[in-house]
Amino acid sequence: MLKPTVGPIIGHTTTNHARIFVRGKAQKDAPVFAGIRYRQPGHEQWLKSIFIRLTSLQDMSDVIVLNNLAADTEYEYQAGWFSTTSTGHTEESLQELPLQWPQELYRLRTRSGAVGTPRAYIVGSCRYLRMTAGIPSAPQLGDRIFASMTQLAQQANPPVSAMLMTGDQIYVDDLNFFAPDREHQQILAKYRAAFSQPHISRLMANVSTYMILDDHEIEDNWPKKKRSGDDVLYKNAITAYELYQASHSPVFDDGRIGRHPKHYWYQFTDGDIEWFVTDSRTRRNLSADDRRILDVEQEHALCQWLIHSPARVRMVVTSVMFFPDAKRDGDDAWGGFPGQRLRLLETIRTHRIRNVIFISGDVHGSLTSRLTHSEDQDFEVHTIVSSPLCNTRLLPYATQSSFILDRPLARNAAGEYRQELTGKVISQDNFAHLVINAERIQVNYHDRDGKLLQSTGIDLR
Repeated sequence: MLKPTVGPIIGHTTTNHARIFVRGKAQKDAPVFAGIRYRQPGHEQWLKSIFIRLTSLQDMSDVIVLNNLAADTEYEYQAGWFSTTSTGHTEESLQELPLQWPQELYRLRTRSGAVGTPRAYIVGSCRYLRMTAGIPSAPQLGDRIFASMTQLAQQANPPVSAMLMTGDQIYVDDLNFFAPDREHQQILAKYRAAFSQPHISRLMANVSTYMILDDHEIEDNWPKKKRSGDDVLYKNAITAYELYQASHSPVFDDGRIGRHPKHYWYQFTDGDIEWFVTDSRTRRNLSADDRRILDVEQEHALCQWLIHSPARVRMVVTSVMFFPDAKRDGDDAWGGFPGQRLRLLETIRTHRIRNVIFISGDVHGSLTSRLTHSEDQDFEVHTIVSSPLCNTRLLPYATQSSFILDRPLARNAAGEYRQELTGKVISQDNFAHLVINAERIQVNYHDRDGKLLQSTGIDLR
């Protein structure tokens, strides 16, 4: 067996279930299979080997699903791929093959259903990996920060439950000025290059990773700048996104890909902390009479989740900033959809929902901020922004002056929503390490070498 060409990537993980993405390589007309075997550390006997056939229709990739796992338990696993001369293999016959598995051991940990247990997460966005003639240019720059994340994850207490990548995991349009990628194979090549760099590969093989797209997975400020003929670009980009990002997420109910999901937004639970990962990019309505950043179905699902979720902490991921608004291109984020944002805020306020945190990226600057209400002392919402993982010299970093902070975010007859920063704006490559305990969320920003840049506490109520 050979080491996967991309992966393994641990995706959606529950108390008894895990999804692992693996890619092999086509071998002319020979059938190609990927396999995973797993066991608890310290045991010589492997619990099970699972195989799946890979096809070019899915870029020689697929997701292997592990079921009936024990809760709050560490497993070690091996992954690889191979080709055979026989076209008639069954699941049983594959088990009998004398396979030589790749030696590298990876680890995954299932979720704990316990409430009140401290949890930790890594959050980041905007990872620029420039491609020239199909080859990454200076790939170590785009991969360096993931070595620091891996080191933190290996030492973290509480252990890191998951990494949230909140948008722009690749830049389809990195050469947008003169040679943007539009063809399906070009876009697939970017995913292969981006996700197979050594440090990110090691991190995603050992830490459960959740992803959601933003504009650069398609085109800058999509769909505002959509032009004639861009339907083909969108189809190619979104098909690649489904294979490499959505495939191992909860959007596929049974964990098996091969068909288009109904939508790209999803939810997952980690004890008494729940996450709602929105799709704030592909369901936009830009018409003047009904501007929406989320479609009707998604807004309804989000509101119902906010109101009825039993979670102690509700984390809402939106790839673009919920607040504060940016002075430049602010209408590409929630500032361009004030009516829908106000409806969400009023839902939170009137239902007296506590501990709602908005998580986002996009702006190439990191910050924490707080929203209060002039007439409702019980209302409080926070945002945590983490961006970028790796910037490009073509794009500036955000600073405090990049944001509109000198006036209320919104107002209606009930009063004003007032905003304030709760820390400095970080204007360099970074990632966020969130630690959630019974009293607070500690937001720790680290630079690409792992050095602590800033730590901010958000008190829970």
